[in-house]
Amino acid sequence: MINLGRENTSNSTVGGVSHGLSLTKGERVDLTKGNANLDKILVGLGWDENSNSGADFDLDASVFMVGKSGKVEQTKNFIFFNNLQSPNGSVVHTGDNLTGDADGDDETVKVSLSKVPLDVEKIIFTVSIYQAKQRRQNFGQVTNAYIHILDEMTGAELLRFDLTEDYSHADSVIVGEIYRHNNEWKFSATGNGISGEIDALVAKFMQ
Repeated sequence: MINLGRENTSNSTVGGVSHGLSLTKGERVDLTKGNANLDKILVGLGWDENSNSGADFDLDASVFMVGKSGKVEQTKNFIFFNNLQSPNGSVVHTGDNLTGDADGDDETVKVSLSKVPLDVEKIIFTVSIYQAKQRRQNFGQVTNAYIHILDEMTGAELLRFDLTEDYSHADSVIVGEIYRHNNEWKFSATGNGISGEIDALVAKFMQ
């Protein structure tokens, strides 16, 4: 029982700080091809609320580890605020941020690529607004939303995808996914907004 209650661009350097590949919606990029030592990564998601939006926002990052069926084939491979890690610890959510007030990443997920079970073909990263309908909120009232991936060992940013579309129709966004391809891992910048909160994501990706 699930408890829901509650191909390539160039790197850049700005101000002496190295930034990863900047992706646009629909772009795909290799993570491990040509970078065989990459294993432990940090997936950071961030956002800011529009100051004129009214009630406080509570956005939640969730992760779906899906198999060939395109669905989560084991309930505990749905990682969210009430289940913070997969059974073997290959995916770990570092915790729920209830306010979105933090500087930098608002929520972070750690992934150990070598530990991801072989029956998992994609790791899908999503963000949903908690009680969006009740609070009359949507992603059009959220600004500066992004996902980026860092090498946990070096701290180097590998890639970044900023969500720049108008998501005023959406209560949740499928932000991006890591997936297997020819025994390597790749990342796809998805950026698809959907109507419906976390329960709509569960309906889409769970068996």
